[in-house]
Amino acid sequence: MFAVVVTFTLKPGCMPDFLPLMHDNAQASLRDEPGCHQFDVATDPARPDEVFLYELYTGEDAFAAHLGTAHFASFSAKTDVMIAEKSVRTYESVNQ
Repeated sequence: MFAVVVTFTLKPGCMPDFLPLMHDNAQASLRDEPGCHQFDVATDPARPDEVFLYELYTGEDAFAAHLGTAHFASFSAKTDVMIAEKSVRTYESVNQ
């Protein structure tokens, strides 16, 4: 499995517009992408402008395919102006 962790810091006041678009992107990923196995969207009231994502893909190629989808392109185009900062980290499974 290939894990992706994303943290968005939004511009103040953007959360009400951002979250529905983020949820639509997550649902489309789970529904339409066979390589997407999990797509969690989380927030914390203590950090009102932060959104945390945890995504699991079959492999790095499935994540690359996600980045090339129409729904991801639409999400990015609509939300780019709402994002103050974005951090993306990826992890691969380690078998012991």
